[in-house]
Amino acid sequence: MNILKLKEEYSSSEEMVYRCIEKIKSSKLNAFITVDKNAISQAKKIDSGGHDGLLAGVPIAIKDNISTKGILTTCASNILTGYIPPYDAHVIEKLRQAGAVIIGKTNMDEFAMGSSTETSFFGPTRNPWDLSRVPGGSSGGSAAAVAGGEVPVALGSDTGGSVRCPASFCGVVGLKPTYGLVSRYGLISYANSLEQIGPIAKNVKDVALLLEVIAGYDPKDATSVKKEAKYSSALKEDVKKLRIGVPVEYLEGCNAKVEKAVWNAIHTLESLGASWDKVSMPHTRYALSAYYIIAMGEASSNLARFDGIRYGLRTQDEDWHTTFSRVRGKGFGDEVKLRIILGTFALSAGYQHKYYLKALKMRTLIKQDFEQALRNVDVIITPTMPCPAFKIGEKIEHPLSLYLADVYTVPVNLAGVPSISIPCGFSEGLPIGMQIIGRHFDESMLIRVAFTYENNTDFHLKTPGGV
Repeated sequence: MNILKLKEEYSSSEEMVYRCIEKIKSSKLNAFITVDKNAISQAKKIDSGGHDGLLAGVPIAIKDNISTKGILTTCASNILTGYIPPYDAHVIEKLRQAGAVIIGKTNMDEFAMGSSTETSFFGPTRNPWDLSRVPGGSSGGSAAAVAGGEVPVALGSDTGGSVRCPASFCGVVGLKPTYGLVSRYGLISYANSLEQIGPIAKNVKDVALLLEVIAGYDPKDATSVKKEAKYSSALKEDVKKLRIGVPVEYLEGCNAKVEKAVWNAIHTLESLGASWDKVSMPHTRYALSAYYIIAMGEASSNLARFDGIRYGLRTQDEDWHTTFSRVRGKGFGDEVKLRIILGTFALSAGYQHKYYLKALKMRTLIKQDFEQALRNVDVIITPTMPCPAFKIGEKIEHPLSLYLADVYTVPVNLAGVPSISIPCGFSEGLPIGMQIIGRHFDESMLIRVAFTYENNTDFHLKTPGGV
């Protein structure tokens, strides 16, 4: 059920928000870090003011690395204990203008560094389909909250798959916009050149509506592009003459049931008028290495601002050097420390040319792979993740195996192209996601293809049994 129909079920926004808060309070998912104490009063204002915005009265969850004025924002890290931003991110301003009710901040991997939402200082989030499994990451709280029925829609951020991975694992829809389409102002930076804020919902229609609200030019973001579209107008059933590209390199090492589900989805689109052909993206094999060098290098620079002086965690040491060292040692988790150390090494004198600059050159080649493939096809379809959700604790002690799980998502961020993950099947009761990738700023094409597929299948209608 989409949010427009959902609003008709309730007598008021206040009632809808109240029901969401009650469900969050009784939840076993640990999807939220903070529930906004002013959410009910926000809803009352909407009810009394006759707000006619696109999202008027709709409760929305926000990933905890997006700044919200007056609401605790932690990035799921001890180092930001007690930090309350004095300003709203650009996307939050746009949501408020549209009448949305900010219900709270969702759990995530610390500073968005992870693929399982296990590195959070506030404990792991659980998958609504099976409480013993991860919801994916780093936007695991947002996806789990939507899949578990705690909120109808949510925002996440996607640096290397952090919207699409949890969307796949939790059986919901998640979209990573083209780099520059959605302002990053107010998104607490992990890797500036890679990350984008994206919508998560139970269906394609709600994702399109949410994208329509948050997209748009922002002069406060130097990477923001003057490009706007009415994405709701792309909600049409039509894939006739659609040309689908299937990269041969993306099928290597994939779980057999995941591969079968994605091929079944491609054949469903074929039966509706589309055609497909295999394409080659030869530099895919280098994507993970290039991505992690670039991302960790940018992280080591971005996280230098967390020094124990300006905000967040503070020790009682007298001099700056001791404070800086002890606060970071106590405040950051192991995964964040690991990435800062590796990123600093990759950028250090004598190694920058050997690692970081080579990674940037490889990024250009990967981007050219996408551009070449998308000259001959309209969209590229791959699995979102190589496997269904794994158990909590299964991979957290083995960082390399966790990094390998991002193999299908990180090339999209390196290239800056848009991508949407949509449910396309199940394996032993766990959702499987299909990833649809398009040309720069062609989100309308992705929405149309995903909407057509969704309307001709019923995977999005299934509800999890873990909650």
